[in-house]
Amino acid sequence: MKFLHAADIHLDSPLAGIARRGQIPEHITRDCTRRAFMNVIDLAITEDVAFVLIAGDLYDGDWRDFSTGLFFNEQMRRLGRPCILVRGNHDAASIISKQITLPPNVYEMSSRKVDRFALDDLGVVIHGRSFPDRHILEDFSETYPGPEPGRLSIAMLHSSAEDPGEHEVYAPCRVGSLVGKGYDYWALGHIHERRVLHERPFVVFPGNIQGRHVREPGAKGVTLVEVADRRIVSVVHHATDVVRWAQVPVSLEGAEHFAEAAVRLRFALEACAGAMEGRPLLARVMCSGATPLHAGFMADPAAIEAECRNAAFATGADIHVERMVLNTRAPDGAGAGAELAEMFARGVDDAELMQRLLAEFAKLRGDVPFVAGRAPADVPKDEKELRRLVPDAWFLAEQALRGAAS
Repeated sequence: MKFLHAADIHLDSPLAGIARRGQIPEHITRDCTRRAFMNVIDLAITEDVAFVLIAGDLYDGDWRDFSTGLFFNEQMRRLGRPCILVRGNHDAASIISKQITLPPNVYEMSSRKVDRFALDDLGVVIHGRSFPDRHILEDFSETYPGPEPGRLSIAMLHSSAEDPGEHEVYAPCRVGSLVGKGYDYWALGHIHERRVLHERPFVVFPGNIQGRHVREPGAKGVTLVEVADRRIVSVVHHATDVVRWAQVPVSLEGAEHFAEAAVRLRFALEACAGAMEGRPLLARVMCSGATPLHAGFMADPAAIEAECRNAAFATGADIHVERMVLNTRAPDGAGAGAELAEMFARGVDDAELMQRLLAEFAKLRGDVPFVAGRAPADVPKDEKELRRLVPDAWFLAEQALRGAAS
């Protein structure tokens, strides 16, 4: 017997930050969570699982319209076998206002108390509790009963467990307490990265089924569990995502020519191809290092961004640049005029000058026209942000002075 453990579907949640980036074809980013969920159901059917568990956040929030619920019901009818689910913080009972009658093969655990669902013909009993509200700070696991003798005992829980703070805290619990309950398998949800917190008994976060932004890179999917003689014999991750994210660091340290920077970009993007597994890749390219090209990048960032996208095309793989981040800097000690540079840097100590500059930047922010497909003008809003611009401003000023003197 096999069963499938999924969580954090976030059905109909859009990919973050993609809509305004017209360089990425729409067919790649459209309906990603729906297509990924269809992959989940395909896997369940192909593997002939006995049942499916969804450990919270099936939905991303209240439905925009009824099409979200209708799509889920359509997939459940296609599944044609039991699906047991609990609600999490995103789809808590108090959040979802629209409702459609669920198909008979779907069982939703109560939000009022720990609920029980038995599959008597399989010798399986499942316990779980849905979130009544979004912000649950109590340890739900404390109220779960013990396992039932002679049955495969599974517990479902949407929880941050002992997460160190990377995710918001919901229904926290200690892994040792979960293990001590005596269940054969804890089907957890909420953490979007796959984590096996304990083995025998298994305490598992399957991760979400589709990465929704660049902070969710790598393969996303579900956990397939195989059972023999009412004992768990294997717990295996299966990817279900339809598009993948990656953060791509590129060192431009010491690059002296634009062509050299272009080659480094292409090599870095080509190195990502192996992690795609036949899927489109949305890459955030992060350039760093001290380079004489820095001033040119700052003066015309669109040129190096275009070259970055060109490098993605040149790989021949289905790689698309979601965004390029320039964290390069001028070489240390670049150029002469140390005394003039020091005077320039001391300008940040002039409070009146700083206020005048901030006022000019505020005016500039309103004057820069919006350009479709590009982010709004990123200008400093306070003295801290203004001070960070001083090295780049001096480097550009020094280049201008050199040009005037030549």
